[in-house]
Amino acid sequence: MIWAAGAVLLRAWLLSPEVCPQVSAGEAVADARAAAAWMARVQEPDGSYLYEFDLDKNEQVPGYNAVRHAGVTMALYQLAAAGEASSLPAADRGLAWMRARLYEHDGWAAIRDDAGGVETGGSALLLAGLAQRRLATGDTAYDDFMRQVGRFLVVMQQDDGSFLLNYDIHAGAPDPSERSKYATGEAFWSLTLMHRAFPGEGWDVAARRTADYLSLRRDTVEGQNFPPWADQWAAYGLAEMADWPLDDANVAYARALAERFGFLVRVESQRTDGVLSKLFHGRRSRGAGMGTWSEALDSLWRLSGADPRLADLRDEIGERAACAAGMLHERQLSAEDAADTKNPPVAEGAWFTEGLTRMDDQQHSLSGLLRSAAILDERKRPR
Repeated sequence: MIWAAGAVLLRAWLLSPEVCPQVSAGEAVADARAAAAWMARVQEPDGSYLYEFDLDKNEQVPGYNAVRHAGVTMALYQLAAAGEASSLPAADRGLAWMRARLYEHDGWAAIRDDAGGVETGGSALLLAGLAQRRLATGDTAYDDFMRQVGRFLVVMQQDDGSFLLNYDIHAGAPDPSERSKYATGEAFWSLTLMHRAFPGEGWDVAARRTADYLSLRRDTVEGQNFPPWADQWAAYGLAEMADWPLDDANVAYARALAERFGFLVRVESQRTDGVLSKLFHGRRSRGAGMGTWSEALDSLWRLSGADPRLADLRDEIGERAACAAGMLHERQLSAEDAADTKNPPVAEGAWFTEGLTRMDDQQHSLSGLLRSAAILDERKRPR
């Protein structure tokens, strides 16, 4: 009997059905707008955002993070670049918060966090946000500032193409003791955007160096146990490089990323809030995690449409991206859902996991849903 019961449980785990809720392109964009409205609604007068909130306790969770601040601001500018100008005022307030915290040295500029440190990732996402703002508005007023931040990233890049995490202000040099699996991808994407904005200035040289590191060495050098590291920023950067073009190693890396993110979406689609599901599959992922999967798949889908070496993956990537968007759509709290909570203004438009939301849950979900609209629109067309 014990063996039989075990066999039943194992079968239930292995054969759990995938559930991919349906969502239209219009609904995905509306969800992105709702996430942006959340960001604006919880923004403080100084331009900072609500960092984390416990809905059950109806209270903020202490803390703040300059990198996540830069990411939220970048997502607002992404929405503006897609034609939703209503997100610009909140994004510009977020930009002002970062500009008030700059560290400038030797012709470059970077963000300082609340502890006074200078970290690569926040400045990389600041630069990505400025690039999105430039696309949204056509305003070139920040071009020199973009170059300043770009020069900081180059300072933080190592010869192998990776990026160090921190700049040591007291030593007047990058701290050689720590790389960052996040900052390398963030800086990579930002450098590809710099080449798009300012072709001929050499930003592509630094970007290609990082593309090669990501494609050939990163997982080994950084000891990733289950390669490739699920890096949505790398996917953004590869998509931006589509017409450079990519070399064969970059294409192989893109294929590996597509498999990794597709697998993550497949596993998530089998999860429910039930006890057995949590026991065998783990709890449902937070919005930030699902959003990054969606961002990556959206980027790789665009790349597969531009590079014939990846064309055979396009339908499968699109299917996984649509599934991720459907799960995000289903799990976002609507106005009706929020009305039954202790704090409707904070609940509406957000993604909660076990009663908690953090601002990057909205950031990544917004970006993923927004970018998925093109996939969802294409998939509904007759073939």
